[in-house]
Amino acid sequence: MPGPAGTPGWQLTHPGPEHAIEGYTDHTSVLPGRQVRLFVSTTAAHYTVTAYRMGGYRDSDALRVWQSPPQQGHVQAAPVVQHPTNTVVAPWQPSLTVPTDGWAPGDYLFRLDGDDNAQQFVPLTVRSPDNHGKIVIVNAVTTWQAYNQWGGYSLYNSPSGSKADRSRAVSFDRPYQARDMQGAGDFLYFELPLLRFAEQAGLPLGYATDVDLHADPHLADGAAAIVTLGHDEYWSTAMRQHVTAARDHGVNLAFFGGNEIYRHIRFQPTALGPDRLEVDYKSFDEDPDHLTNPLEATTEWRSPPFPRPESVLLGDFYQCNPVHADLRAADETNWLLSGIVHNGQVLPGLVGNEYEQVDLAVPTPRPIEILFHSPLTCEGRPGFADTSYYTTPSGAAVFAAGTQYWICALEPGCANDHDDTTAHQAISAITLRLLSTYAAGPAGHAHPAHDNVAALAVSGAAANPVPTVPPDNSATP
Repeated sequence: MPGPAGTPGWQLTHPGPEHAIEGYTDHTSVLPGRQVRLFVSTTAAHYTVTAYRMGGYRDSDALRVWQSPPQQGHVQAAPVVQHPTNTVVAPWQPSLTVPTDGWAPGDYLFRLDGDDNAQQFVPLTVRSPDNHGKIVIVNAVTTWQAYNQWGGYSLYNSPSGSKADRSRAVSFDRPYQARDMQGAGDFLYFELPLLRFAEQAGLPLGYATDVDLHADPHLADGAAAIVTLGHDEYWSTAMRQHVTAARDHGVNLAFFGGNEIYRHIRFQPTALGPDRLEVDYKSFDEDPDHLTNPLEATTEWRSPPFPRPESVLLGDFYQCNPVHADLRAADETNWLLSGIVHNGQVLPGLVGNEYEQVDLAVPTPRPIEILFHSPLTCEGRPGFADTSYYTTPSGAAVFAAGTQYWICALEPGCANDHDDTTAHQAISAITLRLLSTYAAGPAGHAHPAHDNVAALAVSGAAANPVPTVPPDNSATP
């Protein structure tokens, strides 16, 4: 259904040179009506800030809700690299305070406009005060920050190019990089298409970040579903515990990426507040916590000495990247696919860049149903990308797309499927059916999973498996 009229012209048209204008907020999310401080550095003499609520508006992806008067511009202090973790912070003074009175919950972008025409975004989530009956869309800010190389360091790279010199902890007290991110993290590519789609469908939505998911054990109380988006790789123990508890109370889950719950992180405070420092050594022995609190040492969730694989919650198990392959339908009788695609039908280009597979060598909920079973080769090894669906005794249903490109197909003109109309229509129809059914409550009661892994000759599969929901074990060895 068409939404209200939006505001055209919200996009960046002139980013300007690197560091010409950039900023960050003192909170990743706020409740409606709470103030947020913006920290801005710019070479422009003056600049303005415009706040846009992003989503399913008519003729635009954005609605302008607020604009500042012109602000005095100045270049703030140079980045500081904190050792030994190579953590970059921007030790800036606050530039202005933004009120959010009257703002609806949702995902927002502040656009910074210098009087020299340079522009950048700063993201903010205005989270829902109450998620009862709602599909909660979770912005994956921990993954955005992990890949953010502002100031030269991320959890992957360093200015020297040596991965050994990368950060072991990254701070939210800095902007997101201009290159690739436009200051907006990964929101524009991995998240906005589904947000727009869900709002245009008129679904009852809640809004949060994964920092909120970590901090608030009651975030999903009474919710219809929790939805994570195209790349949600970095999870804390509390995030896992809270989502598992929600599932076990009948909250449906949907994972629309291909690499969820892979990296184990923990949070620490910074001078600006709690949960502003994201710690990930990617090594058990290197992390100092391996001596004092070994279960919180930050290796991959699946890795020894305390392997707690993502499959126990996700159903799927991460495999490999990069890969580019076609999505192939495997279960046309399933309620999500019935009447939309037929077995063997190919949706071109929709497996990638990372993918997951149902792997019975690791703990996996049963019954589990593979909806798309897509042959591929990654790093010389043959395999399958699996879109999976399982249900639990609580009635909760859990959907995992198993590919990062699912969300792209919700947009006409998706580059990954080469603007294939059939792929766009099929993924849109399946996604709408899934979310609309999720909105009504625990979907597993009406649509229990029917295990088909033996029929698909998945290694280790036997027909008629004993129903099981493996324990999370994220806080126990």
